[in-house]
Parts: sequence; C-alpha cells; structure tokens
Amino acid sequence: MTAIRTRILLPTLLLVLMGSLGLVLSVMRDNHREIENVYDAQLVQAARVLQGLFRQMPAEQDWAAVRSSLEQAMDTTGSGLFSHPYELNLHVQIWRSDGQLLMRSARAPQLDTPPAPGIHDLLYNGEDWCGVLLEDHERGLLIWVGERDDLRQDLIQRIADQALAPALVGIPLLALAIWLLLGWGLQPLQRLARHLRARPVDSLEPLTTASLPPELAPMAHALNHQLLQLKRLLERERRFIADAAHELRTPLTVLAIHASNARRATDDSSRDEALAFLEHGVARATRLASQMLTMARLEPLTQTRQQVRLDALAREELAVLTPLALRRQVELVLDADGPSHLYADPAAITVMLQNLVGNALHFSPPGGEITLELRQQESCLTLQVLDQGPGVPPAHLERLSDRFYSANNPDGAGLGLAIVALVVEQLGGTLECSNRTSGGFAVRLQLPACAPKPLAHLAEA
Repeated sequence: MTAIRTRILLPTLLLVLMGSLGLVLSVMRDNHREIENVYDAQLVQAARVLQGLFRQMPAEQDWAAVRSSLEQAMDTTGSGLFSHPYELNLHVQIWRSDGQLLMRSARAPQLDTPPAPGIHDLLYNGEDWCGVLLEDHERGLLIWVGERDDLRQDLIQRIADQALAPALVGIPLLALAIWLLLGWGLQPLQRLARHLRARPVDSLEPLTTASLPPELAPMAHALNHQLLQLKRLLERERRFIADAAHELRTPLTVLAIHASNARRATDDSSRDEALAFLEHGVARATRLASQMLTMARLEPLTQTRQQVRLDALAREELAVLTPLALRRQVELVLDADGPSHLYADPAAITVMLQNLVGNALHFSPPGGEITLELRQQESCLTLQVLDQGPGVPPAHLERLSDRFYSANNPDGAGLGLAIVALVVEQLGGTLECSNRTSGGFAVRLQLPACAPKPLAHLAEA
C-alpha cells in the first residue's frame, strides 16, 4: 500500500511542476511578444528622433559627415561611450522621396529600393532584419532604421533566461518546502500510530480525542467504537464461560457419582437405578448446555432485523410443538385478532416462542389448554401465553427472569424465561409474569409494533 505522504506529495509536486512550467512558458511567450513590441517601438522612436534632427538641419548637408557622426553615436563597442547590453544595434539608411540614396550605415543592408513605409521584416544575404521606414514629406526624405533580427533574438533570449532562472531554482525549493510541510502536517497521524503501538496488548480503553485534529477524530471514534464492541464481546464470552463453569460443575459431579455407582453396583436393579439417574442427569446437562448456547447466540452485538409476521411465526411454532402437546394431552390454541407486525430478528422470535410455549407445556396438566394470545394496537403489540398449570408462588415471581433461577422445577436450568427476557429487552419491550385468578400461569409481553408491509416469506399458514 502506497504511503499517504507519497500519495499526496507526488500528485501535488506534479501539479505544481506542470502548473509552474505552464505559467513560465505562458509568461515567456507573452514577454517575448511584448519585448518585440518594445524594440519595434524603439525603432519607430529612433526614426522620429532622426526626423526631428534632420528638420533642424540645413537642406543641403554633408551626408558623409552625418553618417560618420551617427555611426560613432551608435557604436556598441563601448569605446569611451556609455553602453548597455540591451541597447539596439541600429543601422540607418536615408533616401530622397524619389528613391535616391543619400546615406547608408556601413553594416546596413544594401537595399536597391526603399521598402514600404511602416514596420517590416526583410531578408538580406541570409540575415533577417527588422526595420521601420518613416516618410518625412516636409523635407522629402525616407528614413529607414533597422537592426539584425538574430541580435535582437539573442537579447530577448538573454532576458527570458534571466526570467526563467528564478523559476528553475524556485520549483525544487518549493518541492522541498511542500515535503517538509507535509511531514509536519502528518505528525498527528504519526503520534496516533505511536500511541497505538505503545498501548498494552490487552488494553481496550478508548482513545482520547481531545488533542486530535478534526480530520483524525472520526478515525479515533471508529476505533473507540470497535474497541467497545470488542470489549462487550469479550465480556459476553467471559460471562458465558463463567456461567458454564458454574452451572455445569454440579451436574457433571452428579453424573460422575451415578457412573461410579453403576460400576460398583452388585445387582441388576441397583445398576439399572444408577443408569436411570445417569440418563436423567445427562438429559438435564444437555438441556442446560443447549439453553446456555441459545442465550449466548441471543447476545450478539448486532442482529439482522426485519419486519416479521408474529402471528404467522406463532402459528408455525405451535404446529412444530403439536406432537409434544399431543403426547402430554395438552391443547394448543392461537388467539390472534389479525396480522401482527414486528421489527425483529426472526430467529430470536422463534427461540422466544419455543421457550414460552415449552415452559407452559412442562407445567400444564393432562387435558389442559395453552393459549397464545396476540393483540395488535397502533404502536404496541401484546403477546400472552396462558396455561392451566399450578402457577408460581408470589415470592418467586420477581426472580423468574433471572439466570439459572428455577422455581418449582428441580429439572429446569433456569434459563427459559431469562432467554425470553433477553429477547424482549433487545426489542425494547416489557415482560410481566403473574398467576391467573382462574388458575394457571400467565406471561405477558408488550413489544413495539411497526407499520405493516408485504412480506412474501411469511405467508399465512
């Protein structure tokens, strides 16, 4: 995986480099054009200066002397005169209006005829020239001032090179500054990484977010959420292991005693009695382990919830438990006033119904009746399981949903109603146990209802 610094730095440097070079090239192109215009303007200005001078001179002049004076004035060798590296290398030609040549600089192009008035470029003996021709109608003169284009371009290139040099030096310095600033900006992330590495391996304490920049706070909150989830998961596993160790210790000890008694039995009746106790203890331990695993599965950190038809699930579950009810000679009745919609995990609802109806079957006498009653209100769904068993002493009613607490049932694990209470708590409902005035026991659940939606997988049975 590419480092964050590299992922940020390389595109940034590429963008800065391409942008800087683009700007430099654009500025150089514009500067080249502007310098060309400046030199052309200087040519025009030089022609006008000569025009002004010639107007102040007599009509009849010694043009050879004028030529000598101009060449001395425009000498760029710097011999005794002030010179500048960027000054023009001017050359002059003067014609009369009829085309008669009056004067020509020594290195000026030898034109047979004067060019058209204005600024123009021309080629002479393989050399490019830039020039301007100015007409002086008052004195009847044609004044041409020009310079070699290669010398001009050399001067322009020197100016451009001096303008480009700071950019070529500045871009690497800018890249270095970006590198250092990026490293400084990533220091909070590096500090967070060092802090995580320095934490104890078994530490699940949340990270402090007060000193973190806003960009790292969401990551720290996400890590804290994961740490909290992991802490809850470990607590749930520790609780399950502790409960299993506590509750299975006694049944396993009893099983060992019955197994020892069966081995030491001296007659068949004693051996059969010990084996019967052993089978009964194995069945109880199996039921206890099964219910503990069910409790553990119902305590996940997240569950898959969806809209379910509680009346349809209840009808299906009663159909599954009908063979057991027939064996005990108990009738199962579903009393629902219509569809009952609930937003929950279908597997958890199925486990809840199994424990409610299973407990009622265990305590119902032969010939009795168990009624599962459903009532749908606007925002609340009421579920009651009513049996005709012996009921529960009032002193035990408050503890029926405690783990491993079983009232009037020495063979029970004390987890049935605890599982129901856990499901109800996850759904945000309430659980109430009571003795019926007509005899029997009642478990009443109130669960939050949801708006009905079509559910293809929960069709009417």
